[in-house]
Formats: sequence, structure tokens, C-alpha cells
Amino acid sequence: MRFGVLGTGHWAAETHAAALAAHPVAELAGIWGRDPAKAKALADRWGTRAYPDADALIADVDAVAIALPPDIQSGLAERAALAGRHLLLDKPLAFSTEEADRIVRAVDERGLASVVFFTNRFAAPVETFLRQAAADGGWDGGRATAFASIFQPGGHYGDSHWRRERGGLWDVGPHSLSVLLPVLGPVAEVTALEGPRGAAHVLLRHHSGAIGTLALTLDARPAAQGFSCDFYGERGIAAVPEAGTTALDAFAAAVDRLLTAARDGGAADPCDVRFGREVVAVLEAADRSGREGRTVVPR
Repeated sequence: MRFGVLGTGHWAAETHAAALAAHPVAELAGIWGRDPAKAKALADRWGTRAYPDADALIADVDAVAIALPPDIQSGLAERAALAGRHLLLDKPLAFSTEEADRIVRAVDERGLASVVFFTNRFAAPVETFLRQAAADGGWDGGRATAFASIFQPGGHYGDSHWRRERGGLWDVGPHSLSVLLPVLGPVAEVTALEGPRGAAHVLLRHHSGAIGTLALTLDARPAAQGFSCDFYGERGIAAVPEAGTTALDAFAAAVDRLLTAARDGGAADPCDVRFGREVVAVLEAADRSGREGRTVVPR
């Protein structure tokens, strides 16, 4: 399968392009970016072609891997799907359910394969744990904390406009939801509060009756940074294990899963665009709840 990478930032260069260039089956066939000079430099680095136009790259490949801000990704993903290309997308899928729905519709109408790259969901220890926890059931709730900082010296995302504007809810929130939802099920209602240092504190009532809680920020104090998730219920407390893999290896696994879904005629992956849309709906509801000071039902 020939892949085109859309994006030239750190994540595109060090994860998407690097994993595709090293993949034994997939082929990195070209790169497009908003900065032509960066696209050329990245293409030269990985021995492929830089495209001056996104649609020209889409026309020449079988699938696209997109590493761009969500509001830019969503439009390009829809264009690629309308052109019949399989999708390997980053999280969050989009900034609104309307945008996400357009992508889902284009994928469904053309029978395409899709994968949204929630990094930990492509680590074998995490996936094995989630399958078993979902099968076990009996959970009263789950708790996820993602206290990160993009402002530390040497970081790669301190200048990311969308992360600064949208905060931890939209950046690390998708990772947390990607672990909670497979075990606790769909969300019925959402209540959110803003805390110190731009933190989002989110309470989820799932249709199953379980309660999920999220604590998310991109501006954590150095001594307070950390990531954790656990579930509690009749079996006690069960912590989600460490991923035990690199982002590069996880992305290679995502490529494998897209190849499998495409081979099986667009068979649904657990992290396909429909699941990506479900995550966006919860984030959108939490965003609205925080602004309006009320509980919101996801669309």
C-alpha cells in the first residue's frame, strides 16, 4: 500500500514518516506540508517525493497518514476519503461532530479502512488489558489523569497554537477517553469544570451506569506531572498497564491494522473513524459544559 504523509512537524517527521519509511510492507510514496521547504527536507531525509499540492499527493497514493492540527486534518481527511483513499489519522479526529460526521460518511459510503492513532491503543499490553476488563465487566467507574506540560525546555509542542488554545481536554483527553470508553461504554452526559493551570476536570456518566472521571492539563507543575488510569468495581481496583512500547512502534502497529482492515474490505478497526467520532462528541460536550456551566449530553 502506497502512503502519503500530510504534515511536516515533529510528529509527522519522527513518527508517521519514520515508521512508514521503515515498514516492511507499506511504502512512503510522498510528503506534503504547508511549508514547501519543510516538505522537501523531510522527503529528502526519507528518500521520497515532496508534493507541492495535497490533492496531487492524494491522487497518487492508496492511503494517507495525516499529522496536522485537527481543524486542518478534518478537511483533508474528507477530501482523501472522497477520493477513495484509506485513512490513518491522528487524534482528535476533528474539533466538532459535524466535521467528524463528514469523514465517517465519506469512509462508509466508499467502504474504506480507517484508523485513528490513539497511541496507547496500539500497545499490546494495553489492548490485552482493555479486552479482558471489558469482558469481565462489573466496573463502577474509571479514573484517568493526564498531567503533562508542553512548556518545558526542549519540548516539541510549546509553539503549537491549537494545543495552547484548546488545552489538555483536546490534546491528552482523547488518549484518556480511548482507554475509558472500551471498558465503561458510551457516555450519556458530561459535566466539566476548569481548574488551575488550564486543567479540565470532567465527570462522565456512562450509559452503563458507571462514572468516569478525567483530570487533564498541558501546563502541569514539574513535580505534578504524570499519567495514570484505573478501573474500580466488584473486582477491586485494576490499573491500566504501561504501554511498554515507543510511539514509533505503536504507529507501525497502527499501519499494520490499517492494512488488515483494507485487506478485509474496510472491516471496522476498534479505533476507526466511528470511534474517533465518539471521542470527539464527548470532548465537544465537555468543552460546552465548561463554557456554559451545565451538564451536556453528547451528540
